[in-house]
Amino acid sequence: MNFSVTVLGSGAATPTFSRHCSAQVVNLYGVKMLVDCGESSQNQLRQYHVKMQSIHTIFLSHLHGDHFFGLPGLLSTMHLCGRVEPLMVYGPPGIKASLDLLFQVSGTELRYELSVVELDFDGMRTIHEEKSFCVKAFPLHHSVPTYGYIFEEKPPLLNLRKGIRDRYGLTHDDCLRIKQGEDLQLPDGTLVPNSELTMPPRLPRRYAYCCDTAFADDLVEAVRGVDLLCTESTFDNAFQSLAEERCHLTAAQAAKLAREAGVGHLMLTHFSQRYKDIDVLLKEARDIFPETFAANDGLLYEIPSRLAN
Repeated sequence: MNFSVTVLGSGAATPTFSRHCSAQVVNLYGVKMLVDCGESSQNQLRQYHVKMQSIHTIFLSHLHGDHFFGLPGLLSTMHLCGRVEPLMVYGPPGIKASLDLLFQVSGTELRYELSVVELDFDGMRTIHEEKSFCVKAFPLHHSVPTYGYIFEEKPPLLNLRKGIRDRYGLTHDDCLRIKQGEDLQLPDGTLVPNSELTMPPRLPRRYAYCCDTAFADDLVEAVRGVDLLCTESTFDNAFQSLAEERCHLTAAQAAKLAREAGVGHLMLTHFSQRYKDIDVLLKEARDIFPETFAANDGLLYEIPSRLAN
């Protein structure tokens, strides 16, 4: 089942020739969700062959321009291109007033229904659910209200062992009940334990997006055990005091977060434009957490399935 992340922008603060501002598309079973929407994200969608009208839901981390300024233009273009499907946008307080004002002064009346949900809570909370997955949000530690997101598969059903269907003449409903964990009672009253009928399913996959934030112990618990953690790596250790002042992470702090949380892989993003070559950031992180790689605009990462032990 498809669970992928396409990086549209991996730079911090301002766009450059090689890196646009923060934006990603998470594709879960064909449901495409935009995460952050920096300047020119709609062009990046075209560049990397993601149809803008296929965007199902949008999640904004915070309202700094390099994460937000592309959204009004994208919503307007969707309108101009004939979108009629409803669209849901999640983000921190202030997003609704910002969009309302921009549409008011520009005389824009969207032809599709736009629903804006403002997040204002502590701790972890499920904010969006689909049949096979959910999206959770939790506060980060930045200079303005900011949220991280976890995209999480719901636990799949058990797998039937080979030949079980024919051996016992199971109907479709029988199979469904067994996959849900029930035992099988035969016509003579014999009870066949579920463990003899099924095998464990693959493990649910989880992807965490944390951008922008300072390091904090509660983040470790929030992202514990995710398959892929994407977090900012704005500076290297030489600029740690600046990172702390601006509530950002160094590459080493990002790697420390990944190591302490026991994640599968770490994807660094949100690189300061001062780095023409990000090898210094990558090395700093890999020295602490070897399973680290760097995001680049256009990167497509498929989160692999894992079987239960």
